[in-house]
Amino acid sequence: MMTRVISTGFTVLTLAVFKPFGLDAWHWQAYVHLLALGVMGVGVCMLTDIILKYVIRMPRSYKKGVSYIIRRNLWFQIINTPLVSLATCLYRHFMLSDRVEGNLLSWTNFFETLLIFAFCSFAIGLYWRFKYRSRYLAAELEETRLLNEQLQKMQETGDSEAAADVSISANTTTNHQKVAENIQPPSTVVLSGTTSDTVTLQVPHLLYLEAVGNYVKVYQLHDGQVRSDMLRTTSKQVEEDLRDYPMVVRCHRAFLVNLQQVEQVVSKSGSMQLLIKHCHEFIPVSRSNMAQVKQAINSNC
Repeated sequence: MMTRVISTGFTVLTLAVFKPFGLDAWHWQAYVHLLALGVMGVGVCMLTDIILKYVIRMPRSYKKGVSYIIRRNLWFQIINTPLVSLATCLYRHFMLSDRVEGNLLSWTNFFETLLIFAFCSFAIGLYWRFKYRSRYLAAELEETRLLNEQLQKMQETGDSEAAADVSISANTTTNHQKVAENIQPPSTVVLSGTTSDTVTLQVPHLLYLEAVGNYVKVYQLHDGQVRSDMLRTTSKQVEEDLRDYPMVVRCHRAFLVNLQQVEQVVSKSGSMQLLIKHCHEFIPVSRSNMAQVKQAINSNC
């Protein structure tokens, strides 16, 4: 609501400076008419918001990103500018034509009014475009900071659990019932493809997997060095084989990553990348997988 009031106020201020529609002829009464036009403008803006929400199906939502907000504002301008121009022409015809005969309703007056409000709408649109982009980017940076905190907590939890597993395996007097209640998937997985080739994967040492044509490239740590193995299979099949490991998630149609080996989440202009430890590669996160990656980081913490 405040956005519409500010936008309407800017338009009324422009009209007060340039005094179109023969407002000079009304002397001090011109400011009363400008106030009435301002109230009418806010009403038309509210009507346009209703049309966008229930007819065009574009509700106001910052969660959908800066591109959605910009696209919605463009639709708002396309709908609102002709509506407010028509309403102003009717106001000119019924309220301002006593002293200025040129205010009578006509196509010429409509296009003249449309041109004036199109200019105002363009100027206002530029302002709100940068305003919303700055606001969204600030929110995006804050979300990235929180994701990195959650990621660090998740990795610390994973390290402590691994240490606990070592302690349990070394203690032969451990209660077997408790062990049975906390069964964990094996740390070693043998991946097989469409040929007889296999890749033995140490899941805690997995960095990421990359789909390359008909092959999947497996990157993992081996004796402290990054090693890659090629396997003739699909990333979808590998994803199915690793479904019991919630820390391994799909971030892109060509990439699966081990969140335990992600050093940092990096956000930039609406996009997201994952910085992988040891190899320092930036793995892209597609928009369609962004929510899944965020959920995996928060749920595994």
